[in-house]
Amino acid sequence: MQIDSDIVTLCDALVRFIDKEVVALEKENATLLHDERLVYDEKGRFVDKVLQLRRQVRMRSAELGFYNLFASEELGGSGLGAHANIYIQEVINHRYGPGRRLIQTVVLPSPFTNGLSPVLRHLSHEVFSKYQEGLASGDKTLCFCLSEPDAGSDVYAMQSKAIKSGGEWIISGTKQWITNAPYADYAMVFAITDPERAAKRRGGVTGFFVDTKTPGFSVPSVIRTMGHLGAEIGIVSLDQVRVPEDHLIGPLHEGLTVALGGINAGRLSMAGSSVGLARWALDKAVEYSQVRKTFGRPISDHQAIQLLLADSAMDIYGAKCMAQDCAWRIDNNIPAVKETSMVKAYATEMLGRVMDRSIQVHGAMGLTNELQLEEGYRLARQIRIPDGTGEIHRRTIARQLLKGDLTL
Repeated sequence: MQIDSDIVTLCDALVRFIDKEVVALEKENATLLHDERLVYDEKGRFVDKVLQLRRQVRMRSAELGFYNLFASEELGGSGLGAHANIYIQEVINHRYGPGRRLIQTVVLPSPFTNGLSPVLRHLSHEVFSKYQEGLASGDKTLCFCLSEPDAGSDVYAMQSKAIKSGGEWIISGTKQWITNAPYADYAMVFAITDPERAAKRRGGVTGFFVDTKTPGFSVPSVIRTMGHLGAEIGIVSLDQVRVPEDHLIGPLHEGLTVALGGINAGRLSMAGSSVGLARWALDKAVEYSQVRKTFGRPISDHQAIQLLLADSAMDIYGAKCMAQDCAWRIDNNIPAVKETSMVKAYATEMLGRVMDRSIQVHGAMGLTNELQLEEGYRLARQIRIPDGTGEIHRRTIARQLLKGDLTL
């Protein structure tokens, strides 16, 4: 699919900014950023210096006009579409690879944690205007509080409840697996407001915009994953948190419909990132195979290595074509429920296969921390879970097929 020349020019400018300013910051702070024992404190949270650097990059990206590229125009963003999103995410992740704490989700925000999230379209204009500048500038950040200890894919199993009291709602419950929770200034919290409707799985869940400094809102711990010493993910405790009535996100009892808009945006962005990271890993494997020798010949001469490279190329090409087709559908307002699920599941699973093959091509070197491949492998395994597991997406695909949606 042909990429608009204006998008290519914009992406080139974004790359120049990262190369010139962000990579320079990484080099200046290499000792800090390359050692997780220094990146995180004893509780597993980013140390103040890392948080300051990330904030500096966010605000500079916003100043240059990059930070809100994918936010809707009604929120004050540039309103770039799905196709531009996957293209730019692919380029950035292909160029810089995994484990760049000042690049991924910092230069370009996740729709759940930073910037002008699509979920904010459902706030009243008066309330949104109070927070717009801080979020748009990168000064303030968000977290998206939907998942719970016993309510991941089955969102109607959530136990958090909000009870009306005068002109306020009082929220109590626990949220888990919440990205950016330990650091967020504001939270988009979803809780049951009509237990009967929720029990029937016909609504009854409402979204609330919450200042994380509100009494009763706390993040008692981070959740370390896949061998890391700290995390961006945390547990949120809501103990009688009072929220003004006008801080509802969307209509009363219709919070899950509101939440889905943010989740879908995240799924497509994740697919573009997966394609880019897979291309980064394949490049590493191809380059290494041409310089590493066994039995007097480059290992690229061996058919076993060639098969690994070819399988990865086929995987990447398939995921890229799927993502482009899905983005085209979304940009042209064509229903893409099953397509979005196919792309998220396939692209993230594809990334795991490509990372695994690249490690295999590198042999023992692929297992070291030096090449970032092991970090890419851990990341690939992680992203198969959020925004819906592969099993949940396959259920969605099958249900759409059984409803008669057989277009492919």
